[in-house]
Amino acid sequence: MARSASESTAGAPGPASNGSPLMRLNNIEVLYDDVILVLRGLSLEVGEGKIAALLGSNGAGKTTTLKAISGLLYVEDGEVTDGTIVFDGEEIQGMDAHRIVEKGVFQVLEGRRVFEHLTVRENLAAGAYTRRDRKAAEADLDKVFHYFPALAERRRQIAGHLSGGEQQMVALGRALMASPRMMLLDEPSLGLAPILVESIFEIVQRINREEGTTILLVEQNARLALEVADYGYIMEGGRVVLEGSADELRANEDVKEFYLGLGDAGRRSYRDVKHYRRRKRWLS
Repeated sequence: MARSASESTAGAPGPASNGSPLMRLNNIEVLYDDVILVLRGLSLEVGEGKIAALLGSNGAGKTTTLKAISGLLYVEDGEVTDGTIVFDGEEIQGMDAHRIVEKGVFQVLEGRRVFEHLTVRENLAAGAYTRRDRKAAEADLDKVFHYFPALAERRRQIAGHLSGGEQQMVALGRALMASPRMMLLDEPSLGLAPILVESIFEIVQRINREEGTTILLVEQNARLALEVADYGYIMEGGRVVLEGSADELRANEDVKEFYLGLGDAGRRSYRDVKHYRRRKRWLS
């Protein structure tokens, strides 16, 4: 059964379906510009070798959560002001981003962010910049081309000339070149045609299964996210308000209505929907 925030214990071990935690966030608070509190006591964990989905509306704090983990908050004058982020038994909050990458955590940013004036191969090589074994990194190019055959054909092309789907493949391939234990994926379906979205999510599943890579996935397409995930969290207002296995969340009536589009909100007035939002059980 999916658990609401009031039924969960902050920092407590998650259910067995989420696996032994590789990453754990304990009561995290994040402040921007010393004024704006975005994350408000956020706790979650990601089981080793699992895919966890982080869902919620715009402004819920999902991207901030990923940046808190990856050490990229400083770019936007944000900082973790309370709580701990533990990766493989070690606290990493406040570490420099490059050290977090070296420890095995790599974030794929929203909007792909490829180096537009570099070739596909040069973009991929940039993902291995923290690795000391250059021969092993070079060999991993074959792994990338195994998952993304289209990139092998376009390895000498300028990345800025690729389609949106191909650029997303470059972004994921660049993450693989870092040989991560954990990937943080921020809206990988953004701006892509439905057929490409399906393909990207299939590859994400393959990477998880074949490489054993742990994945924390932020995604607006809740249906697809819960199809590939083992476990899920729903965020509102900078905190987790509901969590459970992917199957439990798919069966939850509120999740169906507000995130999967399977309820009967379309037959209600806007005023009725607003009233229903106010009485959602996880905010009671």
